[in-house]
Amino acid sequence: MMKAKLETEVSKYMSYVLRHAPEAAGLTLDGEGWVSFDELEIALTSRYDVSRADIIEIVENNPKKRFTLADNRIRANQGHSIEVDLALKQVEPPAVLFHGTSLANWSSIEREGLKKMQRHHVHLSADVETAQIVAMRRKGEYVILQVDAARMFSEGHSFFVSDNGVWLTESVPVQYLSRNAGTP
Repeated sequence: MMKAKLETEVSKYMSYVLRHAPEAAGLTLDGEGWVSFDELEIALTSRYDVSRADIIEIVENNPKKRFTLADNRIRANQGHSIEVDLALKQVEPPAVLFHGTSLANWSSIEREGLKKMQRHHVHLSADVETAQIVAMRRKGEYVILQVDAARMFSEGHSFFVSDNGVWLTESVPVQYLSRNAGTP
């Protein structure tokens, strides 16, 4: 069993190379963000004192389920800043979705809505609790936003859900947003 600090460090590095900078580990992702697990293992074991079993444990026990491992290939489930096509299929969302963010961001979101910024999609949660967990990782006070996903969908906006249950959309215009009553 790895020490928690090492596990966190390896997991963060995996997120970094699988979502933002594969070249930093000498990796090349395919068009859908996949890379050979063997290649990732070589990159990680040359940098950290970890085994193949340790890496698999990180993938399987990651609380955010950031990675998918299939057929000796691995990829990040979402959050890429590099060009990849996750081959997600459009699905109808729940009536309401949630987004946790820093209170400092609220004034610009209130004017402009939620934007994907450097990523491929805006990330949304199916429940307030998950949005709060995300928001609490931000600096300072936070706010939970409620998204009228049913109305967005009925008015032609596309939604996708990643392998780890994160809801994704291009943007959330301001008319579909409200501050959640459960926000501290």
